[in-house]
Amino acid sequence: MKLSKRQLGAEAGDETLVAASMEGDRQAFGAIVARYQRLLCSLAYASLGNLSESEDVAQEAFVEAWKKLGNLSDPEKLKAWLCGILRHKVRHHRRSESRRPLGRAGDLDTALSFESTDPSAEHAVMKEQENALLWQALESVPETYRETLVLYYREDRSLAQVAEQLDLTEAAAKQRLSRGRKLLQEKMLSFVEGALERSTPGPAFTAGVAAVIATLAPPAKAAGAGAAAVKVGWTFKWASIVTVLASISGLIGSFFAVRANLDQSRTDRERRAVKVAAATFLGTALTFVAGMLALRYAALQSPDRAELLGWLAQGLVLFFVALYVVLTPLMLRGTRRMRAAERRNHPEKFQAPQDHPDSKRRQFKSRLRLLGVPLVHIQFGLPEEGEPTAFGWIAAGDVAFGLLFAWGGIAVAPISVGILSLGVFSVGAIGLGFYAMGTIGIGVVAMGASAIGYKAYGSLSGLGWENAFSQGFSNARDAAIGPIAYAREVNNETASTLSDLSTVGNTYVGVLAATVVLVILPAVLYSRAVRKRMRVKHNSED
Repeated sequence: MKLSKRQLGAEAGDETLVAASMEGDRQAFGAIVARYQRLLCSLAYASLGNLSESEDVAQEAFVEAWKKLGNLSDPEKLKAWLCGILRHKVRHHRRSESRRPLGRAGDLDTALSFESTDPSAEHAVMKEQENALLWQALESVPETYRETLVLYYREDRSLAQVAEQLDLTEAAAKQRLSRGRKLLQEKMLSFVEGALERSTPGPAFTAGVAAVIATLAPPAKAAGAGAAAVKVGWTFKWASIVTVLASISGLIGSFFAVRANLDQSRTDRERRAVKVAAATFLGTALTFVAGMLALRYAALQSPDRAELLGWLAQGLVLFFVALYVVLTPLMLRGTRRMRAAERRNHPEKFQAPQDHPDSKRRQFKSRLRLLGVPLVHIQFGLPEEGEPTAFGWIAAGDVAFGLLFAWGGIAVAPISVGILSLGVFSVGAIGLGFYAMGTIGIGVVAMGASAIGYKAYGSLSGLGWENAFSQGFSNARDAAIGPIAYAREVNNETASTLSDLSTVGNTYVGVLAATVVLVILPAVLYSRAVRKRMRVKHNSED
């Protein structure tokens, strides 16, 4: 019985093809090979890690099947029977290779050291490098998940086809695929997907380049190339300076804040309290950063525990937020109580004119008002019990409420800067707002060492609703980009689009520059004003 081309089509069942093959119809067996060659080659590759060897073994399996087709008692079980032959061939190949220690001598190092000007030879070397790197990434994934990964990218990313080939439900295939992806390192993920699909480098690489070049000037036109090159050089230098200043702006601002607090202090106890508070906040921040870096390192070293470590990292972020939210009001209330106690216990320390509770040097409140609110209200003295908080269009103090701008320990305003800041645009150790930045930024668009928001961009972690981007842990509902990332779309073109990295790149330098100005400038000006108005010569207590 010889089948026609129509009968050999996709609608032909395995039983029909087997029956025709048993009659010597090689075209029918060719249809069997075409139907199952991806499955067998993929399973062989998932076991052996060498593309050419896996194809050789799969061919051997099909040849063996042709020879022993008469042993197939149930044609409906053709696929399982072919897989059984393949796995036997794989085991035999492994035993043969184990007795030939030089059989796999053409490794990555050899490929990398090979030099030739022959284009075909160069292509062969590149192919060898690709294969070696591909297997290096996949080898650490358990074979169950590895088979699913290989099949998924060779079956045009169709979960339905993968499930059918492996006799799984789509839910089970999806679970295996998800687990396999999570076990792959970020640096190899885009490469593995691209190599299996024979495509160009992945979109995560493109997005990273776009984010960097967005901070530079456009390419020079031919007529003014020299001038444009100078402009690019200055732009790059300016971007670098702003980035460094933004990174250390918190430390600079803290230095001037501590200096102002020491100038406001009158007793040794108050000065010790200032130093302890500064050390506590700085130590807490450093401990937080060290903890996040340690979790990131552990996750990259142990991919199978990366998801758990990722949630531990997000738990550490929330703990840090809670700690600052509790510590900051406690510190401010404690400062007021201490000042009241020190006035009672050491009245001689408060004899200077500026230390009188009603002294005009303790605060500045502008005469100019807008809608009944002072244009500027700044408190320069250490806060006293019962003293109202700073309130104005522009306000500064330990607690400051501004209708436009506020700066202080706790700052609330459309534009706010403080340890705890709340506003439309907020910057602080904990920044909470529509656009929030800080050690931890929490907002619709959040940026910082750690970021929590609808769109989250963090250096250590990002926890977002729509998207998250970070160099550490990235968790989001829709899209995530990062070394340890979890979302519906991870490190692919869709994730790159949703993360909108090009827009972030375009505004990055501007945001950093604004941060530098908002954090450093008020701290410097406030410290100078406090020193001018409130500083007195310190005398040690007996």
